[in-house]
This record gives sequence, C-alpha cells and structure tokens, in this order.
Amino acid sequence: MVGVAFARPLAAAGTDLALQIGSRPDDTAELVVQLSEFTGALLGLFIAYQAYRGYRRNDSRPMLFIAVGFIVIMGVPLLFSVPALLIPSIPLLEVQALVQAFEVAGLLCIIYALRMEP
Repeated sequence: MVGVAFARPLAAAGTDLALQIGSRPDDTAELVVQLSEFTGALLGLFIAYQAYRGYRRNDSRPMLFIAVGFIVIMGVPLLFSVPALLIPSIPLLEVQALVQAFEVAGLLCIIYALRMEP
C-alpha cells in the first residue's frame, strides 16, 4: 500500500512536467529551422546567379528562365517570410498562400526553360 501511495504522486508529477515541457516553445529548434530555411534560400539564389551567368555567357534563353525560376522560388518567399516572422500581427495563412503561389510560378518558369528550344 505504501508503494502505491508513493507511485501516484510521481505519476502525477511526471504528467504535469510533460505538459509543461510540451507547451513551452523550443527556441533552439525554431532557430535551427529558420537558419536552415535561410541557408536553403541562399543556396537557391547562388544557383540562380550561376544560371544567370550561363545566360549571359552563352546567350541561352532557357538559362534565363531557370535563373528567374530559382529567384522566384527561393528569393521572393524569403522577402515575405522575414516580415511575417518579425511582425506577429501578419496572418501566416495568407503569407503561406502567397509564398506557395510564387513557388508554383517559379517551378513553371523552370519547366518552361526545360521544355523550350535552346
């Protein structure tokens, strides 16, 4: 009987502790995710720059559309995401819808570049 009485407060304490941990935002994980998003955007813009250099060097219209596609996919959403993170009153659903629309537009530019004649 003593063991049961002792186990009950520990179980209750563990539940309270788990709820407290789960309700607290993990700033480190959020920072890592945001840094990885920023790194991906920088890499995408670097690819866009390389594609633009290829367009200028070879006068290749497909490379121009690939550069534009990567800029629209990676750069433009970054312009919308940063203010949405800094200003909490901006509705995230609308920002996400706008970002996805630009991502689709950029992918369509890249598909067009792959399908066009050089």
